[in-house]
Amino acid sequence: MYLAMNRFKIFHGKEEAFEEVWATRDSHLKEVPGFKAFHLVRGPERDDHTLYASHTVWESEDDFIAWTKSEAFRAAHANAGGNRELYNGHPEFEGFTSVLSLDDA
Repeated sequence: MYLAMNRFKIFHGKEEAFEEVWATRDSHLKEVPGFKAFHLVRGPERDDHTLYASHTVWESEDDFIAWTKSEAFRAAHANAGGNRELYNGHPEFEGFTSVLSLDDA
């Protein structure tokens, strides 16, 4: 399993608009080989922003990398620059390879 995560610092008062962008975008993920799950989570409020993280779960890092080079990736990110007024800085990417798993199955 591979987890790809982006952290976003969203200006105070822009949280609802940020969440709406994610709720209404077509991510094209469901048809991508190796895609398992997506989550957008809200974290703590800081002095100048609210922290969010998006994360996708993949069968492998290779599946994630293939997606980043795909037409589906380009389509999903086509309008990414149109909401700059929401962001306090650039998103920060982090990728993780699973070394231990426990689930409810």
